[in-house]
Amino acid sequence: MTSLAIAGTLHRHGWCYSSGTHMTDLYIARTADTPEIDFKFALNQLNITGEAFPEDANSFFYPVLVGLEAYLKNIDNQDVEFNFNLTYFNSASTKMLFNIFELLNDSACSSNRVTLNWHYDEDDDTIKEFGDDVNEDFPAIDYHPVVTYLA
Repeated sequence: MTSLAIAGTLHRHGWCYSSGTHMTDLYIARTADTPEIDFKFALNQLNITGEAFPEDANSFFYPVLVGLEAYLKNIDNQDVEFNFNLTYFNSASTKMLFNIFELLNDSACSSNRVTLNWHYDEDDDTIKEFGDDVNEDFPAIDYHPVVTYLA
């Protein structure tokens, strides 16, 4: 899928796909059941924040996966930072998140260095354990658990 086709798909869903100087950034605003996606490709900084339990996880995450895959195919020998800050995600979103981590791991296995900053509440064992699982399943990613304190 070309950048123009991706942009058209995103625009139809009300998402922003804006051109930067080198790469094309991807921004999807947070809703009650979907996370904020803020992929600043030109800065090699990828952020996902909020909760992920969309009615149709495949439709929500499709443009994220397409945009991420296109970005990763066009970089070489770069430091990529992925900030994961989800407080909840359902099983359908888990599958999509694993697809994201697989793309990142594959990129780290080639020429890029990928850092995963895994933010979780100190009292949330489920999110922490999922991060530990990601660390085991995708060993090429440099995993950093980050304890946050939610009131």
